[in-house]
Amino acid sequence: MDDQTRLEVEAAAFRGLVAHLRRRTDVQNIDLMNLSGFCRNCLSKWLMAAAKERGVDMDYDQAREEVYGMPYSEWKANYQAPASGEQLAAFKAGVDLHAFKDH
Repeated sequence: MDDQTRLEVEAAAFRGLVAHLRRRTDVQNIDLMNLSGFCRNCLSKWLMAAAKERGVDMDYDQAREEVYGMPYSEWKANYQAPASGEQLAAFKAGVDLHAFKDH
């Protein structure tokens, strides 16, 4: 596979992942973090970092809106449920496996 095709395939896979996560508003970020070590916010941080590496000015709120498909505050108000004690305990226990430690 040539470099341009690889870039296009990877970009399409990322768009597919983001579209899937936008549809699955029932899946909480804490559950994603506990199972995989990353969540929508992590994707936003990777997107922001990639933009900055290419000289594109993108702040965290803009990156989150790209991933969530709406302002984060709107997504949080409509879809984010309070974390249970069990979820929080699992989150803390797995922190060494998280993509970002600052959640």
